[in-house]
Order: sequence, then C-alpha cells, then structure tokens
Amino acid sequence: MLPSQVKIVEVGPRDGLQNESQIIALSAKLQLIAELANAGLKHIEAGSFVSPKWVPQMADSLTLFQQLTKQSGVVYSALTPNMQGLEAALTANVDEVAIFGAASETFSLRNINCSIAESLQRFEPVIEKASAAGLKVRGYVSCVLGCPYEGEISPDKVAQVTQQMLTMGCYEVSLGDTVGVGTPVKTAQLLEKLMNHISVDKLAVHFHDTYGQALANILIALQHGISVIDSSVAGLGGCPYAKGAAGNVATEDVIYMLNGMGIETGVDLAKLVNAGQHIMAQLGRSSQSKVAQAMSSTK
Repeated sequence: MLPSQVKIVEVGPRDGLQNESQIIALSAKLQLIAELANAGLKHIEAGSFVSPKWVPQMADSLTLFQQLTKQSGVVYSALTPNMQGLEAALTANVDEVAIFGAASETFSLRNINCSIAESLQRFEPVIEKASAAGLKVRGYVSCVLGCPYEGEISPDKVAQVTQQMLTMGCYEVSLGDTVGVGTPVKTAQLLEKLMNHISVDKLAVHFHDTYGQALANILIALQHGISVIDSSVAGLGGCPYAKGAAGNVATEDVIYMLNGMGIETGVDLAKLVNAGQHIMAQLGRSSQSKVAQAMSSTK
C-alpha cells in the first residue's frame, strides 16, 4: 500500500553543501533556504554544528540561523553531533536537531573517531538536554546498505542501532545508504528485517545515487509504507568520509516521480528546479537532477 502523501526532508543546505570545497557565501545559503521554503518544502536541514576544522563549509551555521527569515510551518533543523553542537543549536534557536551514527564500526571510527557503542553513549546527554529544551531529535544511521571499508552490512546491525536510537528518544531514524551501493532487493530485505520490530512511521530513507539506484530504492521504501524521504536539491552532496560517494538523490527527481504516482508532497516542482539552478550557478556547475536538466532544455 503506497502512502497518499510523503514528507520530504530537504538536506541540500547541509548534507549537500558540506561536501563542496569552495566556501559558499552566507547570502547564497540564505537565498537557497528561502527558495526551498517558497517551493513548499516543510522540513529543511539548514546547517550543522560540527567542528569547522572538519567541515569548514558549516562554520557559519550559527550566523545563518540568526539571520534566517523563518516561514510559518517550516521546520529548520541542524545536525548536532555532541553537547557543544547542541549548545550552539540552542543559542541559534533551531527548530529540531539531528544526531548521526553508523551501522559500520570502521565507518564510525573513521567518521567520528569512536565505536558505535561509544557514539550512542555520547548522544544520550544530547538527546536528554534537547528533549528537556523541547526540541525533537532525529537520528541518522549511515552505511545501512554497505560501507566503503567493510562492504556489506548486516541488517541485524542496522536494526540494533536504529532501535537503540529510538529507545534513547529519537522520534524518527533516517536510514542512510551513504555510498549509494544499495539495490531494490537489498533495500526490501533491510526494511522487512527492521519492520519486524520497528513501526514504519519511525523510519525515513536517505539514498545516495552513486550507482543510479536511488529512485528504485525509494520506490521499494514507498511500497513498504515509508512516507518520509530525505533528498537534496539538484542532487548536491556526497560524504566527506566516503570516497566516491555521489550526491544525494535529487529532490526534483523524487518530486517528479511522486507527482506521477499521485502522491502528495505540497512541493512546487518549477520553483524547486529554479532553486536548484540558482545554487548550482553559484557553484559554477550544472544540476545533477535529470528532471531539472529536462525541464531546462524544454524552456
């Protein structure tokens, strides 16, 4: 049974831009976020409170949130990997925060310099303090369908980390195919494993399109009843810790597919394409979205 409507979590301003080597002007980031909200997106991951040493692109997140003109009904969230990040997020008056772990021990060590168990321990006080402050906490699990270091990842491991995040207080966990190696059958197997113990309304999906499998995998997720999809305008992104990982699935391509399936998103595709074209012009590149390319060529 397909969902009648889907919530898109737009990760372009954070997950998309963090991988760009050229520092993007604050004004361009603010314009992008405003245009995404104007296109009808209701959940925008706008920044990240991580060490600027590791992710210099996100060094201006505090200023960005302070200068953001918030639209009514839009959730503006930020990634907060530790207590220091959460303190900054509280100062910035963010609407929601996210934590991120991994289903791969090696990826966890390379990415956040600790084991999976240690990472979850670190998140406990973050979730507690965020919840006490009235902030919802979203969880991300990386490498759910494969790891650049370990190869295939056991669905049992993904289920274990996902369940722990939910038990700790995350309202939802986004399953990330960080290197984009997943295929429809593997996606179905993973979701069936998770849904034996976890309610589908607690799960979201986050696919990268490295091997061109993202839309096919999203279709499988929809068929399993998942109604929250992470995507990135213009297909921006990658992963600074996963060499060769292509961008997130393009929001434009997801919206086009959902429109064609009669699934409601509340997003204006033409406005979304324009937002993608504007940020890609700042980067001096063309949009990675097939839909944006097609719509631009027929103008």
